[in-house]
Amino acid sequence: MLAVRGNNVPLEPADPRLLGVVILLLVLLGALLLRQRRRVRQQLDLLAEREERLKMALWATGEHYWEYDVRTERIRVLQIDPNGQADVMRERTVPTATLLHPDDHDAAARSMRACLDGTTRSIVAEVRILLDGDAPVWIRARGRVVARDTAGNPTRVAGTARDISRSHQAERERRIAALVLRSMDEAVSVVDEDFNFTSVNPAFSRITGYQAEEVIGHSAAMLDSDQHDHAFYRHVRQQSAAHGHWKGEMWQRRKDGEEFLCHLVCNAVTTGDTGQKQYVTVLSDVTQQKRAEQELLYLANFDTLTNLPNRSMLSERLSRAIVSARRHGGRIALLFLDLDRFKDINDSLGHAAGDRILRAAAKRLQQTVGEHHTVARLGGDEFTVVLEDLESPAHAERSAREIIMAFEAPLQLDSRQEISISPSIGISLYPDHGQVPTELIKRADTAMYQAKAAGRRTFMLYDDAMDVATRKRATLSGALHKVLDRGELRLAFQPRMALSDSRITGVEALLRWSSDEYGEIPPADFIPLAEESGLILEIGEWVLREACLMRSRWQRHGVDPRLSVSINVSALQLLRGNFPEVVQRILEDTGLAPGLLELELTESVLMANAAHTAARLHAFRDIGVPLAIDDFGTGYSSLAYLKRLPFTSLKIDKAFIDDVASDPEDAAITSTIITMAHSLGLNVIAEGVETGAQVQFLSRHGCDEIQGFWLAPPMDAHACLAFIRNWQPPSALYPPPATATGP
Repeated sequence: MLAVRGNNVPLEPADPRLLGVVILLLVLLGALLLRQRRRVRQQLDLLAEREERLKMALWATGEHYWEYDVRTERIRVLQIDPNGQADVMRERTVPTATLLHPDDHDAAARSMRACLDGTTRSIVAEVRILLDGDAPVWIRARGRVVARDTAGNPTRVAGTARDISRSHQAERERRIAALVLRSMDEAVSVVDEDFNFTSVNPAFSRITGYQAEEVIGHSAAMLDSDQHDHAFYRHVRQQSAAHGHWKGEMWQRRKDGEEFLCHLVCNAVTTGDTGQKQYVTVLSDVTQQKRAEQELLYLANFDTLTNLPNRSMLSERLSRAIVSARRHGGRIALLFLDLDRFKDINDSLGHAAGDRILRAAAKRLQQTVGEHHTVARLGGDEFTVVLEDLESPAHAERSAREIIMAFEAPLQLDSRQEISISPSIGISLYPDHGQVPTELIKRADTAMYQAKAAGRRTFMLYDDAMDVATRKRATLSGALHKVLDRGELRLAFQPRMALSDSRITGVEALLRWSSDEYGEIPPADFIPLAEESGLILEIGEWVLREACLMRSRWQRHGVDPRLSVSINVSALQLLRGNFPEVVQRILEDTGLAPGLLELELTESVLMANAAHTAARLHAFRDIGVPLAIDDFGTGYSSLAYLKRLPFTSLKIDKAFIDDVASDPEDAAITSTIITMAHSLGLNVIAEGVETGAQVQFLSRHGCDEIQGFWLAPPMDAHACLAFIRNWQPPSALYPPPATATGP
């Protein structure tokens, strides 16, 4: 019997059967609890194992696990560092807006919406995410709906994401490379170890004419050209195989058979998957480039108009010739040629005709000296000839003489036009006159100017005294530019007399230069300089105006109203500008009647460009200005042509008058000229008359007028006016020579 402690209440004894049941229940409950605990432990172990497997899978694949809560729009990310340990997992929950790159929000939202709406079964998207403030990382995310509410609405989306930054960059680079290959101007091809095509870019088809399907699988030898033998191409491929690269220039053939020059670069590459060797070739068509380079080289060394060597090539060849001559003790001659009065012809006929003249002159020159001698054009109308292995200076002079004789025949410009032109030639010798090309050229040039000063159409061999003359020319040329400003020019006048009635019929205005620095300069020295520099135009207009003004002033002093004044006209004045208008303007300004001005032109001026000259001369006739042929007999006039020109007078050159009383040939020539001129209706004037015997001869043969020291020398304006006003016809036909003073 049991009792309750403290109360002394007795307890009823327990039923043994009930106690057993309780114990049994307790045992069963413990067993159940133990079993439940074991099951929980197993589930926990299973979860741990699954988590570990998930970690291992994520670590092994480099994937990240993510869950998206539709209600909170937050993403839970489980991240395993693929470069770290597999048991280290990072978990984070971030707002979607924070995780995604701003530029990819819309794309990600569209993919998620399509999955939630059931439009797509899963999400596949490539987006950029921002983690830990690092640079954006490209990922490829995959996932699907994994939980829904009781209404069936998605509540959770889960999936994996993989870092594809490297592959994305590689793909981007591949796309760029493909774009570059497609846009390249160079032909790019890939060939295998047997040099069969495996791939080509569009430029390859554009350059070669072959489409990709026509060459892939075929040998690169299909482009081989006949410009090289087969051994050359075999050598190129052997070098590429042995060294892994080759570059150079070669000829190739297009599909249409046209051959082209190309620059080719070949490099060997090995594919990563198979380890096979392939060759990438880059081919550039350089045909036009090479042609351009050859043209530039030609332009740098040859004259495009005449195809002769230019100054640069002349210097090079002359240098080689000097080296050879120095080594073997030889001699060289350099001939410097300038075409006489070419500027006048060029200005009158035009530059196109001038170019034809230069080409014809170059051809004539090369034919004369032979192809084995260097003929070069320095520019303008200047040519040079290099004579090597010279036997003696006489050999150079003989060659110069042959050149001048070769130009006696007119140059044939075309089937209808011929032109007569002559060269002036200067000669310098190696080693006598120079040791280097520049010295020889300079001194031959100096000698050429002396040849021109000697009357043109001749040659001169250089000597040291010519340098003095050249320096003098340069000095005078500089001073000549200032003569008008300084007032150093003046006119002298020489009278003319009619033999029939001993009347003074006119005066010739002659130009004189008195320099403050250099004294009296002869016209033969400064007139050519004025023509070469073009100053003759300005000076000639000054002479014309001064002569007309002086004749107008004399009119007020009672001179014969029929007295004329004549001036000489240069080729430049006649052929450049509009000289007839200049003459007419000056006549109007000075008030001189056109019939009292006479213009004198030499035969060389007239025939420099006969057709153009004729038009100008007829313009003077329309104005009413008389024209005279000066120095007749010293040029090469066509009498048939002169007959059609509007001349009124002909002046016989002093060279025929000097010995007319003693030399039968001069007497015959002079009498013939007088007869011919009269038959053409021309007034005949004899120049340079100095003796009574000459006057007697001329009078006997019907010469109309005379001019020379027998009558009067050139005088200044005041002395000439006094001479004219005080003139008394001689009592006899042969008075003593005049002794009047004047310039």
